Amino acid sequence: MKAGAIILAGGKSSRMGKNKALLPIDGVSNIERIVKSLAGIFAEIIIVANDEEAFEFLNLPIVKDKVKEKGPLAGIQAGLLAAKHETNLFIACDMPFISPQIAKQLVEQSEGFDAVVPVIDGKQHPLFAVYKKSLLPTLEDCLLTNQLRMKHLIERVNVNYRTEEHLLNKEIAKLDQVFYNMNHPSEYEEAKNLIGK
Repeated sequence: MKAGAIILAGGKSSRMGKNKALLPIDGVSNIERIVKSLAGIFAEIIIVANDEEAFEFLNLPIVKDKVKEKGPLAGIQAGLLAAKHETNLFIACDMPFISPQIAKQLVEQSEGFDAVVPVIDGKQHPLFAVYKKSLLPTLEDCLLTNQLRMKHLIERVNVNYRTEEHLLNKEIAKLDQVFYNMNHPSEYEEAKNLIGK
């Protein structure tokens, strides 16, 4: 597939109290689960992380935010600048049940758009989404003007929104689980309980 995958692991995990990317799920760190899910589809996988040492064990390229304390937009900027491909899937490091099938679908549905963002139960998921290098000027303007929420970027570019009816298929029975993310210790415990269910 002529696209890259970029894992955002630069957050502070302040609500969790521990590095979310490294929390074990069924004996494997969350970020390793994500890498294994994506490895068969994407030739290039990049980690965006400000703590490079924590992720050296993955043997993948690691890039740091170019601008500090600017949240996920800074991570997306760093990833796009480092990527070899125009089209890139971005995934937050706290999503243990991502679907390689959906990752592939999102990339395939990006033709003619700057971004592809899933909308599940009416909620946008901009951190399991596709972004192209074409939106870098707009993204960098958002950073310069401190418009740091994901919606500030998404509202200004050409987005293909994909709902349940576009994404659901026979291979994916639990779409809400695919987009599950962990911010608090209780959500981590729930994620461990969801394994195998």
